[in-house]
Amino acid sequence: MHIAALLLTALLFGGMTLYAFGFAAFVFSALPAETAGPLIRRAFPHFYLFVLITSALSAALLAMGDPLVAATLAAIALTTLLARQVLMPAINTATDNGRTRAFRWLHGASVALTLAHIAGAGWVLVRLAGG
Repeated sequence: MHIAALLLTALLFGGMTLYAFGFAAFVFSALPAETAGPLIRRAFPHFYLFVLITSALSAALLAMGDPLVAATLAAIALTTLLARQVLMPAINTATDNGRTRAFRWLHGASVALTLAHIAGAGWVLVRLAGG
């Protein structure tokens, strides 16, 4: 169970890092804004689903072995669910209605949450690796 959870958490950490710092940045640098925006909007539900599933599975695998690590991963899963179901639609609505200030605040919250998720998954990896 420990090895499976370690691999799932590594996948979670790597996937979030690649998406946040690789894919999203690449899309906005390679495509015009009017194409990049809708593409990112379509990709985010899948990204959040990936984070939700991998963090929840890893938390379940670790629930009996390390409750603190499991709780961290469960918190990532729960806050991802909120981001997917509440924050993301609010960001889209703000964008659609031209509410720039609301978009900036909501997008900032989304970025901060993703960075917290990456940091949490990184901490879990270090702990699982024995560090």
